Amino acid sequence: MKGFIVLILAIVAAIVIIGGVSAIHLLNEAGIDIGGDDSGSFGNIFDKVSNVVTSGSSDSSSDGSGNIIDEIVSEEVKYNSQEGGGSYREVTYKDGGFRQYDTDSGELIGSSYDSDQDKLPSLE
Repeated sequence: MKGFIVLILAIVAAIVIIGGVSAIHLLNEAGIDIGGDDSGSFGNIFDKVSNVVTSGSSDSSSDGSGNIIDEIVSEEVKYNSQEGGGSYREVTYKDGGFRQYDTDSGELIGSSYDSDQDKLPSLE
């Protein structure tokens, strides 16, 4: 009888954990910030799991210097706190680089690639 109760408790715990992770993922996909900053260990783990899930999609593009960036690792819409509101789309590539695009205009607004720096809007 004890074994049966432990089994039921284990199943309930698994359902609660899976449901919680699913809810957090859905809220994150909807763009709802639930955790403040992403510096916590749970946020880092969740980001790594999300990157593994989204790494199935690939896209080929050039970084402007002739090098091919062969895979997009993740693509997500983030809140733009520097501009006091709005959002931007950040695309992270397999080589570790990233590009940021304005969600309204589609314009390139940030990049880790040296070849993109002349395409960015002026801050002056």
